[in-house]
Amino acid sequence: MQQDYITFKDTGYFSSIICDYLDEDKTLSPFYNRFPKIENFKGQIEEKCKLVQAQSRSVLVEILKKQYRNIDASEATLSHIESLKEENTFTVTTGHQLNLFTGPLYFLYKIISTINLTKALKQEYPNYNFVPVYWMATEDHDFDEINFFNFKGKKFQWNREASGAVGMLSTEGLDEVLNWFSKELGLSKNANKIKELFETAYLKNNNLTDATRCLANALFKDCGLVIIDAADKELKQLFVPFIKEELLDQTSFKMVSKSNQQISAASENYKIQVTPREINLFYLKDNLRERIVLEEGVYKVLNTNITFGKEALLQEVENHPERFSPNVVMRPLYQEVILPNLCYIGGGGELAYWLQLKDYFKEVNIAFPILLLRNSVLIQSESQHKKLQNLSISPKDIFLKRNAFINKKVREISNIDIDFSNQKEHLKQQFEALYNLADQTDKSFLGAVKAQEAKQLKGLDKLEKRLLKAQKNKLSDHVQRMTELQNELFPNQGLQERNANFSEFYLEYGDDLISKLIEQLQPLKEELLILTL
Repeated sequence: MQQDYITFKDTGYFSSIICDYLDEDKTLSPFYNRFPKIENFKGQIEEKCKLVQAQSRSVLVEILKKQYRNIDASEATLSHIESLKEENTFTVTTGHQLNLFTGPLYFLYKIISTINLTKALKQEYPNYNFVPVYWMATEDHDFDEINFFNFKGKKFQWNREASGAVGMLSTEGLDEVLNWFSKELGLSKNANKIKELFETAYLKNNNLTDATRCLANALFKDCGLVIIDAADKELKQLFVPFIKEELLDQTSFKMVSKSNQQISAASENYKIQVTPREINLFYLKDNLRERIVLEEGVYKVLNTNITFGKEALLQEVENHPERFSPNVVMRPLYQEVILPNLCYIGGGGELAYWLQLKDYFKEVNIAFPILLLRNSVLIQSESQHKKLQNLSISPKDIFLKRNAFINKKVREISNIDIDFSNQKEHLKQQFEALYNLADQTDKSFLGAVKAQEAKQLKGLDKLEKRLLKAQKNKLSDHVQRMTELQNELFPNQGLQERNANFSEFYLEYGDDLISKLIEQLQPLKEELLILTL
């Protein structure tokens, strides 16, 4: 098993704000609490200890026990749940949508990063317990984002009408997806295990929440993973003060808008991930999840006839807190209110919007968690690894965008020099003398000299491109082999982990896939792992 690493910046696939965060750029220090280093968790533990109430722990444990009542949970998971009552137990959390059959491959990397960080923390702080938590986004309502997965270049999609929170969607009709998927899997031992995983999760559970819990538990129960569905009345009850504050004072809108202005001012390269609404709550009921808005003193649920006066709405919050669903701005706060959490592990886009939230957390007196970029991995076979070596393609090369990759390699392997940089520099020096001559005689000729320089430089560019194209044709066999290899490792010219599904690799490696990933992923290393299996 071979491991190589490449920095996230060198991959070219991660945003400026995330690369700067990983570099601990001082520009971003106002937007996070503590940087994810093992020694910084001591302060995070001390801060969280002061804010977590015993009652919240008791409610959390009872709800988790209820949610695991019909699940084949491991002793490790049950022990973790029970330990959450203790004041020396803390969580490390990742969250993900209820993507069909886990969706993209990075679902695994999120959870394994979380599991492995809890192990590292236990080793460093043996007097405390650390529980890995997967937060299921059961209240999301964007069905089109989760109703498919990719397998060997084919898209397997669940076609049906959907509305409201996806967690409550019936799994009816997924037998058709399994039948189609099964034909592509074949009849190997690992293929049968994949079919069994799909069938047990989706055909033996009535809704998407239960199906996803079943699947994630099957994959990670031996690691003690705890899976939570926060769409629960008793858990929402813990969040009631923050729901009311949001409805009455719009605190999140004010604080996040302020942070967004500061982030935008910090660098023109920083993209704002989320724009807050004046009220960042949805109303959730039956097959309905719609925004709450305040118009002329009346609270309205968009696209419905549902309205509330102020007092009636506050009463609704008291009686039915489960009907108030936080959006992307408030969901992180809800998580940190109900969990004794130290760290959130997410992708680049997630961490970028978490960086917008620190001032909001401070305003409502909730500890802001440590933010850790999840592990990223490029999996390659032994055969692919050997091909890369034979073609002299480095880890940094393979991450280049298609044209840059081909051009660079053609220049390297060509028996003639296709780089006209020296000629261009020589030409510029010649024109420098003409500029001096025009300046001394007739300055009106400066424009003509400049135009001629631009014309001749452009001519050299054209010649260079024609020569490069000619060499590509001459080396077409070599170019084709390089291109095919990059296509295999970067489906749709994107990161493997954002396109492929875990089943594609499970088919090849079976249970070894997850065990080897657990063995190799180092959540605090902050580099992308290139893993040869």
